[in-house]
Amino acid sequence: MRDPATISLRWLQTFKDVYESQNFSVVARREGISASQVSRVIHQLEDALGQQLFYRNTRAIIPTESGHLFIRYARLMLGNLEEARRELDARKQEPSGLLRINAPVFFGQRHIAPGLPGLTERYPRLSIELTLTDDYIDPHRDAADLIFRIGMLTDSSFHARVLGQQFYHLAASPAYLRKYGTPETSDDIMRHKCLVYRGSSGPNRWLLRRPGEAWTHYPVTPLISSNNAETLLIAALGGMGMVLFPDWLIGDRFQSGELVKLLPAWETSINTEPYNIAAIYPHTRHPPLNVRAVIDYYVEAFGTPLHWQSQRGM
Repeated sequence: MRDPATISLRWLQTFKDVYESQNFSVVARREGISASQVSRVIHQLEDALGQQLFYRNTRAIIPTESGHLFIRYARLMLGNLEEARRELDARKQEPSGLLRINAPVFFGQRHIAPGLPGLTERYPRLSIELTLTDDYIDPHRDAADLIFRIGMLTDSSFHARVLGQQFYHLAASPAYLRKYGTPETSDDIMRHKCLVYRGSSGPNRWLLRRPGEAWTHYPVTPLISSNNAETLLIAALGGMGMVLFPDWLIGDRFQSGELVKLLPAWETSINTEPYNIAAIYPHTRHPPLNVRAVIDYYVEAFGTPLHWQSQRGM
């Protein structure tokens, strides 16, 4: 007896055809092969199962009890395969099924989650599992089909579609500026109340430069440091101090007038290298329609330029 694991789908299809026609020659003509080849396939299947599936004589091919039993399973397996093919073909035409998205916490809350109602309205057969985390996610190892990432793209083991570049802005509320004044030079920020984001590697550095010049680090002493950007933003809106935040987080606050952009002639950042906002997914010969459709949707939703950068000359 051969290992049943060696049974091929071709063998199952041939068995089904022989069972239904009870004639090797009919199956052979349909497949464009010889009757002896059909017979050989049936022999191989019987050897793999350790069961005789047909009685053979010069007049007829008659299924055995084992043949009658096995046809139910053969039809089920072939039917499942056909159903899988139909489902996969359908997914080539319309996004459907589960798509697992991963994004940074605050970017996801501000710019991914608000787009989900429109996304599911456009693609009603698509279901979304959204995970928000600031931890590093490897698309080849972690449960994510599509990752929105902000940073330097140095890993060539995945596809990346750059959506835009992240820019930082120094900002404070009008109430804070009325009380403490507006910084006129980069050195002035050392005398102001600073609200500093603290990540896993420590407090963010505040870097400033004139366009085209080298970055200079200004080691500000935080009035408050926190690993929660929303907390710092609330404090800044309340007039407690200045923040150095990415445009996607505070662009709408400039538009509403709740925050004022400071030192507009200077470039500001927390990194000396540019950071991109990108959608990444594992290398594959056939990028899934779900992934491509969702990326295209957010490219449209974010706009060109990115909608939070088109406000007041950002």
